[in-house]
Amino acid sequence: MKAGIVGLTAAEIAAKVHAGELTAVDVVRAHLDHIEAVDARIGAFRVVRREAALAEAAAVDASPARFALPLAGVPVAIKDNVAVSGETCTDGSPARTAGPEAKDHPVVKRLRKAGAVVVGITRAPELCLYAATDGPGTVTRNPWDTALSPAGSSGGSAAAIASGSVPIAHGNDGMGSLRLPAAACGLVTLKPGRGVVPGGIGADDWSGMAVNGALATTVADLALAHGVLAGEGPAEPSDPGRPLRIAVSSSSPVPGVRADAATRAALDRVVAELRAAGHTVVRQNPPITPGAAAGALVRWMAGAEDDAELLGIPRDQLQPRSRTHARIGRLVRRLGLVRPSTQERFRERMVRFFDEVDLLLTPVTTGPPLPARPWHERGFLANITANARWAPWTAAWNLAGLPAAVLPAASRPQGPPVPVQFVGPPGAEARLLWMAGELERRLPWRRYAPVFDPTSTPG
Repeated sequence: MKAGIVGLTAAEIAAKVHAGELTAVDVVRAHLDHIEAVDARIGAFRVVRREAALAEAAAVDASPARFALPLAGVPVAIKDNVAVSGETCTDGSPARTAGPEAKDHPVVKRLRKAGAVVVGITRAPELCLYAATDGPGTVTRNPWDTALSPAGSSGGSAAAIASGSVPIAHGNDGMGSLRLPAAACGLVTLKPGRGVVPGGIGADDWSGMAVNGALATTVADLALAHGVLAGEGPAEPSDPGRPLRIAVSSSSPVPGVRADAATRAALDRVVAELRAAGHTVVRQNPPITPGAAAGALVRWMAGAEDDAELLGIPRDQLQPRSRTHARIGRLVRRLGLVRPSTQERFRERMVRFFDEVDLLLTPVTTGPPLPARPWHERGFLANITANARWAPWTAAWNLAGLPAAVLPAASRPQGPPVPVQFVGPPGAEARLLWMAGELERRLPWRRYAPVFDPTSTPG
């Protein structure tokens, strides 16, 4: 039974539960057994909710409305920085020891209302600040190559999907925290634009930069999850009905940093496919200024201080790197460097950029993911330097509040696929999903890491 269930897409699971071919309990038990078999090698989950998840699945099976639930019986994982009723939310910090949450965060509530079953809480780096996922006593590993990180901060969620443990998972993105794990683990994701999905991440969504979203192995599953999170029901990718004008830029916002040869080749491959499909592709760099980069950076710093205060974490109990991060955050708050006007001016400039083009195509990262190691034992400077050199193409779109999607575009000889990023103007989520779906058809990708692929290997 397990071999025929684990590896189904979220859409396939819901259809089979609707048709009575599977029960939600069958589905959830199979995925829990798979988690038990593989997660010791990956470390994706902080909490596995075996008994609670089976009880939730039984409630789905007993519901008269199950035939209309878009995620009926679908196992999902939730990142450890939003509230799940009955579970402790740590925001990746062992120093956070508050009791169980009294109610679900709105995005969790929407997933459960749609019939999804929360099978576990996934790991995140402390205060979700970093581009690798690790903490005291644990290093979360990339299913494509366990010597590599699944990235961060939604690294646990991405590792859970790439290992076949769940078909979709929740994450969020304040400087790339959905897009970087998708890039590292060969997944597809959509960072929604500002205000599309309920926020409520930490103190103030990192001064308006962080948004909730989902990760998946197929565009259809991503569209399904995004629609539920946005409160729209199942989302349909929107065919523009005409060729698009697409800008492509490989210029790095971080001076002296550039994409590796495999990433540049993947970008060229996507450009060739876009032109073959009839789209116009032009070389054009978005006007990302040093001031905009600084605006994102100070919000990232302030987020550490703000969230630690909200969660009641004593500063002397934070990891050394996070303590320094929070100390700088206090300073930038005191100096008034988190200025709404910076964010709004940059957003206006980026919106004007999209007056000339429909979408922007860029790299996501400079090369393969960071090594899987205890980065929390290293200093603040080592962490932020590694983050900035690996992932310079994501943070600008958080500051601007614009939607962006990441998808696999090519294979490497070893390790995870090579990703690319598409960015769009406000309201372009459906257009981005459509473009991702078109490329999925033209340049199909492997859904799971080979060693953990539940569709080709036994249990």
